[in-house]
Amino acid sequence: MMGMPGKNATLKAIIDVILYENPSTQDEIAEKLGITRRYVTELLRPLIRKGVVKRAYMVDLQKFEEFSDIFGEELTSKEYAGSFFIKELLKDMSKHVCKQLEKSFKALETYDKELADEALKMDYVTNHMHEKIRSSIDTAIAMNPYSEFGRAVVFTEIAYDLERIGDHSGIVANFTVKEAYPVDPEIMKYLNGMYETAISMVKKAMDAFLNERLGFKDDVMRLEEEMHRIQRKALNCIAVQMAETSFDGKERSTYYISLSRIVKTFERIGDICVEIMDTAVEFYKNIPRTTTPERFRKF
Repeated sequence: MMGMPGKNATLKAIIDVILYENPSTQDEIAEKLGITRRYVTELLRPLIRKGVVKRAYMVDLQKFEEFSDIFGEELTSKEYAGSFFIKELLKDMSKHVCKQLEKSFKALETYDKELADEALKMDYVTNHMHEKIRSSIDTAIAMNPYSEFGRAVVFTEIAYDLERIGDHSGIVANFTVKEAYPVDPEIMKYLNGMYETAISMVKKAMDAFLNERLGFKDDVMRLEEEMHRIQRKALNCIAVQMAETSFDGKERSTYYISLSRIVKTFERIGDICVEIMDTAVEFYKNIPRTTTPERFRKF
């Protein structure tokens, strides 16, 4: 329909502005995107003619489903058109949170306080993304307040889960900022294993939710078992080192407490990923989630 990929990307940006920033005129849209009003008019004309975009200016999310193929997206039959936008935001937030966790762990691994500060600043963006998604969901509900409310609530839950992972990344970065000693190499070996497991769980759980890849559930559960296995070894290593250490000063005692907290942090990230995976199964298969936290289900 629109032909050129550049035009498709610009049109998507225009519709994002309409959905989330409530412009009153095409001049406002053009100014926000740094393009001409004439170009905005050209791209919006077929959507206005079909009633997809209404003056001034709203998007009919139900009608937009007919046009979503111009962005190369495949919507499942169980999705409504508004989810197209919200999932894009969740995808961006997921990528950002993974980068935040990656930078936080790199700072821990290299004992780089400057890098740790950069990682902590990334949490402001994480929180902003969370708020933007909440606002977007409110917009979608306002346009279609009844039929899709339950599904919109699920998007809110996933955004909150990602924000929690961002918060846990901050705990990892804070160790480097606040503690007087770098992590012992023997303990770091276990923390590296937990980090690699956590990153893999986040990516698989979010892929499952965004792309209906429910087959990843077995992978996520296997990784959770691996997380617990490494966690036991890490805590045992910390306990042994504590027993062999003379605590002449406060710094050493807080060092081990902070290390134990990091170990617990990775476990919590794993728990959140299991929650995301369970949410994906409920979202696509309508199988209710258990109210029992994953780590207590075996007992």
